[in-house]
Amino acid sequence: MDVLLIRLVLILIVGVTCFYIHPFNLPQHLDGAVGLLIGMGIIVFEWRLRVMSLKRLIGAAIGSVLGIFGAYLFALVIRNSIPAGPIQSFLQIMVMMIMAYVGLAVGANKGDLLNLAALGGVFGGEKSGKKSFKILDTSVIIDGRIADIAETGFLDGLIVIPQFVLRELQLVADSADSLKRNRGRRGLDILQRLQKTASVQIQIVEDDFPSVREVDMKLIELAKLYEGKIITNDFNLNKVAQLQGVAVLNINELANSLKPIVLPGEIMRVFILKEGKEYNQGVAYLDDGTMVVIDNARKMIGKTIDISVTSVLQTTAGKMIFGKWDERGAGRQDSKGAVPTPVVVPATPAGGPPSDPLKKTATLADRVAD
Repeated sequence: MDVLLIRLVLILIVGVTCFYIHPFNLPQHLDGAVGLLIGMGIIVFEWRLRVMSLKRLIGAAIGSVLGIFGAYLFALVIRNSIPAGPIQSFLQIMVMMIMAYVGLAVGANKGDLLNLAALGGVFGGEKSGKKSFKILDTSVIIDGRIADIAETGFLDGLIVIPQFVLRELQLVADSADSLKRNRGRRGLDILQRLQKTASVQIQIVEDDFPSVREVDMKLIELAKLYEGKIITNDFNLNKVAQLQGVAVLNINELANSLKPIVLPGEIMRVFILKEGKEYNQGVAYLDDGTMVVIDNARKMIGKTIDISVTSVLQTTAGKMIFGKWDERGAGRQDSKGAVPTPVVVPATPAGGPPSDPLKKTATLADRVAD
């Protein structure tokens, strides 16, 4: 509200000044109207400057200065080659405006190539501060693991949530499909968890890019504007952002890097959950979700066995472990672990030969019969 009030006061000041001074030699009310339009133009120009990054502002300033210098050289050529008159003045003004505009546009477009950190001081601090911005994608909010990472303290700084991401999340939560609706509501719950996390600061920004239709491209443009990083688990967004020079933090890559390293030849103990696609294969899963494919383990479904790792395959979707169950080795292990049946040896009487247990049994039976 304070910023809006200041803008309105500025527009009124410009309008009243033009109303009393008559800078355009028009009727008094027309001069005041022109002043109001000029004040509104100043506010629009200021709003455009606010959404531009410091790199683009510096690039635009340098480009405009170079354009004006080039226009001055062209004006000298025009003055020496064309006689003085209206045509000469018109050409000089047009060249000045065109060169200044071209320098401003080209400088702002190429401003992203500037390395402000090399200048140090205020510019280096500005860059390092903006690099701490982390922009959340809709997919990573619905995924939910970002809240767990934030609660562990590994994620700090300022978390930026664009307004267009919130709108997309709300559309998913209001969907007629029950599955999408549950996912959208889960995303809203995750945002509430993030807001309650003390180690991170959540900021919702209103910046939008009406000329860009796709949400992924809007995220990339916003990351360029704030010089921040995008947190996502979308593979396509990850690749497109990297091609455009935007840093990406992929939750799936983080999860894959945290999985334990398994080398071929190691022994693992796994629970066979289901059969595999190939003949006589069994499939198991580790605690982190890594799939383990075991040869010769189809008949051991529902049991826990020891397997030998044969190979490990790392893909973009995750890690897969291939192993083999040796039935003969398991059989030998069972036979070694079996407890032998004790053999009862009759005691030998002192001073005589060992007694026959069969004879003793017969003698007892005769006595019972008598």
